[in-house]
Amino acid sequence: EVQLVESGEVSVQAGGSLQLSCRFSGFSHDNTDLGWYRQAPGKRCELLSRITSDGRTYYGDSVKDRFTISHGHAENTVYLQINALEPEDTAVYYCAAFTAHVVVASSRTCDDPSYISWGQGTQVTVST
Repeated sequence: EVQLVESGEVSVQAGGSLQLSCRFSGFSHDNTDLGWYRQAPGKRCELLSRITSDGRTYYGDSVKDRFTISHGHAENTVYLQINALEPEDTAVYYCAAFTAHVVVASSRTCDDPSYISWGQGTQVTVST
């Protein structure tokens, strides 16, 4: 069974940092990209970052230097580090597994059926 299981809900103060994790199983990362999306209330689902099996990373246009994606092959886990958090980072964050040719930068919701799988979503709340 294909699964992506994200770490739990996070509440932090503005200016702080956090690391989200997503453990995957049921498929090989060898031919699959892993990525992070987020969806804020009333906004579209947007791609933040993705990483290939050999470690190449890509970041969305809206992402600044505050975001870093990484993966641990031995742990079957993908991570997203976010520094200097801002209230505007408040959103539900999703990890996803997909093949490179189907990736989209933005969609109405974070559940594109052409993707291999999605995580359950993690609420991140940044307060002032």
